[in-house]
Amino acid sequence: MGKLIDGKWDKRSIITSDEKGSYARLPRTFENKISSDDAVYTPDSKRYHLYVSYACPWATRALIYRKLKSLEDHISLDVVHPDLLEEGWAFDDSYPGATKESLYGYKFLRQLYQKSDPNVTTSVTVPVLWDKQTETIVNNESSQVIRIFNYAFNELTGNNENYYPDHLQEEIDKLNDWIYNSVNNGVYKCGFAKTQESYDEAVTDLFKALDELDQRLAKSKYLIEDTLTEADLRLIPTLLRFDVAYVTHFKCNIKRIIDYKYLSRYVNDLMTIPAIKDSTKFDHIKRHYYFSHKEINPYRIVPAGPELII
Repeated sequence: MGKLIDGKWDKRSIITSDEKGSYARLPRTFENKISSDDAVYTPDSKRYHLYVSYACPWATRALIYRKLKSLEDHISLDVVHPDLLEEGWAFDDSYPGATKESLYGYKFLRQLYQKSDPNVTTSVTVPVLWDKQTETIVNNESSQVIRIFNYAFNELTGNNENYYPDHLQEEIDKLNDWIYNSVNNGVYKCGFAKTQESYDEAVTDLFKALDELDQRLAKSKYLIEDTLTEADLRLIPTLLRFDVAYVTHFKCNIKRIIDYKYLSRYVNDLMTIPAIKDSTKFDHIKRHYYFSHKEINPYRIVPAGPELII
């Protein structure tokens, strides 16, 4: 693992912590938008390219939206190898489902960041939404990429499904903030904690949130009644990784998702949606988490289970 400092690759842990030993996620670097009235980035077919990992929950959001919003014929795709090692995310098609880098023949994802800004200081993350025309990164913040996919290309695709409708935006935003802090990022706060105190705080918050989500889903099919929204599509990648990776690898072992009556029903329901099912590769997930985080799993042993995967 590593990061770019002034455009140079520095091999260091990307697990950053605050003074209490709590995991502190770094902000993203490229945050441009695509719209018909943007001076640079307009919604043109085959202009943009998406770089993802099947292992990464943040990248999986973008994969799900790419399929839900009928963008597969308009936005091309490359998939990194699930191992995140000293050189960062790499393109290597020796692992089933991973690809080579198809635009420039690059070996590492960081080369795209360096091409975008030769002096950039940043972590090198997926997803990356790339513009073939200006040859730069448009956006590498998953929450913004999925908003772009939700709106920007509707006239091109004729797909007007809206997972962030005006009348639900306030409720969706509140859910997103709570779920991000307690669940999406909460599992990482558990796994990357460097003190008992920071772990105890994170795991308590995580399972309090999961308990509340289970109670909420006892009364509705989705997080907001019977409407599939952005809030669901941001939550589901984390839930799908929970029993196969986070329970063991990140010490999130008070309960499994399969132990929750309504959360497990919810996950099974969402997995009937082809965009979610097709974007979920459990082999990539297990390989990435157990093999990549040497600080947590120094012998890089990938466990055989669980036998039951939702």
